[in-house]
Amino acid sequence: MSKFLFVINRAEHWPFVIPGGRVVTARQYLTDPEFANLKGVRVINLCRSFAYQTNGYYVSLIAEARGHKPLPRITTIQDLKSSSIIRSASSELDDLVEKTLLNLTQDTFELAIYFSRGVHKHYDQLCRQIFNIFPAPLLRASFRRTSDGWEIRNISTSALTEIPGEHLPALQDRATEFIQRGPTPVRPRSSGRFDLAILWDKNEPNSASNEKAIQRFVRAAEKLSIDTEIINRDDLGRIGEFDALFIRSTTAVNNYTFRFARVAESEGLVVMDDAASIIRCSNKVYLAELFEHNEIPMPTTRIVHRDNIEQVLAEIGLPIILKQPDSAFSLGVVKASTAEDYRRIVTELIDKSDLVVAQQFLPTDFDWRIGILNKKPLYACKYYMARGHWQIYNVKAKTFANSCGKNETFPVETAPRNVVRAALKAANLIGSGLYGVDVKLVNGKPYVVEVNDNPSIDAGIEDNILRETLYERVMEFFLHHLERISEGRND
Repeated sequence: MSKFLFVINRAEHWPFVIPGGRVVTARQYLTDPEFANLKGVRVINLCRSFAYQTNGYYVSLIAEARGHKPLPRITTIQDLKSSSIIRSASSELDDLVEKTLLNLTQDTFELAIYFSRGVHKHYDQLCRQIFNIFPAPLLRASFRRTSDGWEIRNISTSALTEIPGEHLPALQDRATEFIQRGPTPVRPRSSGRFDLAILWDKNEPNSASNEKAIQRFVRAAEKLSIDTEIINRDDLGRIGEFDALFIRSTTAVNNYTFRFARVAESEGLVVMDDAASIIRCSNKVYLAELFEHNEIPMPTTRIVHRDNIEQVLAEIGLPIILKQPDSAFSLGVVKASTAEDYRRIVTELIDKSDLVVAQQFLPTDFDWRIGILNKKPLYACKYYMARGHWQIYNVKAKTFANSCGKNETFPVETAPRNVVRAALKAANLIGSGLYGVDVKLVNGKPYVVEVNDNPSIDAGIEDNILRETLYERVMEFFLHHLERISEGRND
């Protein structure tokens, strides 16, 4: 039996013979018992419509139930209906779109994407990135030029009957390449019990782990018979090859890391950080509401909108900290020392987000960071403020030495108990993954500042006490969940 099934509405719509692939109609796939019990096949869904309850919709839905790994998945079909997700993709790909379409003279452009590639090689990188966001065999992306540059107007699936005749040779070539190699070369099955993908970019300035830490994660995994591979943002189409995903690139809802988490979860992988944790931790408005409703001790905090700007200033006073909801690494976090600065900064931030977080300024020499894994404390650090600055990171510092403060790591049992308790209570409201909770200690009282998914674990900092044990505990988390899944499949 072929490993790839090309599922179409009518046989004459797919006139190609692709080695390793078999053509079947949607009706055959959905009703013929031959296909219900197949193992290890991938379904390339080429139906003309994916509207709810059409044959195209049911092919992907039933394929998922059968474990056949359809392309596209139901989540992709739904994403393509969301204008907000398409707008997010446009924002994410802005620089690449500008670079790729730079020399076009017309004001509109349509790009055909066949199995992650274009008809012309010049567009392949853009095609790959769009495919990574919306994995589907046949896509069409429409662009338009605005006063601010090129933007994506729409992304949709294409029907076979809509493909121009002059594109058919390219379509056949792209399909052949796809099933012979996959979007990227298929990795051989390893000797370990499980396969873990670590999403990490060594060139990312604020990645969650340095290279030595990544190497230690790999060694710890190998001790547990977990094989690892370092992957990057171009490998989204390969996620189904793995059993688990460990994200060590900076996470955010509006970038590729969130897409990796969602796709991996839909494929049944064990994922850290999971998509829900990314959503919850990346938005400070959510955290402020969560802490208030669950009586987590925190600095006096208010949500600012256009109608309560002066009220918040009166309630909190000066100086006051203003936070863009999705800020990270001190970016989008500003201290206002005067009423004029406050009003100006709030106005600037509200232009980007309808809600802004305002928080009492609590000056301290350092913040405690308590690492939490699976609802248990993992490590305790002091992160000192950058030299001459009120934050851990000084994004405006001219030298690296002044860009961040020093740090100290302690055994968890020697950290203040009330700090650890507050950190645990806050993190446990998010989930059971890996979190870093920032806590200020003022006059003996803890104040939780935020919970971070994807917390820093760098060799030489967070591992100074536990050493290799820290990495082993993280990998034991994956092993525990992978074994539970494996046992469930064998029941």
